[in-house]
Amino acid sequence: MIVIRAIVKLAIYLFFKIVYRVKVIGTENIPKDKTKPLIYCGNHRSYSDPPLMVVTAKRHVRFLAKEELRKNPFFAFLGVVFGGIYVKRDSKDVTALKTTLKALKNGESIALFPEGTRNGVEKGQKAKDGAAFFAVKTGAQVIPVGISGGEKPFKKMYIKYGKPLDYSNRNKEELDEITEEIMKKILELANS
Repeated sequence: MIVIRAIVKLAIYLFFKIVYRVKVIGTENIPKDKTKPLIYCGNHRSYSDPPLMVVTAKRHVRFLAKEELRKNPFFAFLGVVFGGIYVKRDSKDVTALKTTLKALKNGESIALFPEGTRNGVEKGQKAKDGAAFFAVKTGAQVIPVGISGGEKPFKKMYIKYGKPLDYSNRNKEELDEITEEIMKKILELANS
């Protein structure tokens, strides 16, 4: 699977480099110690955001994704290759929650979009507390990620990685406040 993952990552990266002339900024902010868990949190504009983050994050990243994406053969394939964690929205199923907590406790990296859906902030939706919950519960650092540009092919796209945010000394009563802090950093990166 590691060889297939490397080939797929290279193919996706080349696609973004050629079609969207992607510029990656701030990877020096990603901690080098690959045994410590990280939570990558980005703004969500299009279906291209998850694969873009996966191929530029400098680590193997498992993505939280909506269950419905399994119906699309391409996204289902990416889910298998990159170890996707599928979330059943509006459900009391805790499988995704347990899988994510276990992955982080094992030192893995995950990625998610606090907006919960594409352009959630623009639609006036409140960001979800998932990233804050996982950060407080596991001590994993949060890497804010801002994605901008590339609305059309051959229009330059940017992905910017911010400095790690540490919420290990915070508690679950502060989840809304932490979520606001994370979203503020994400939007600063996306709009700079």
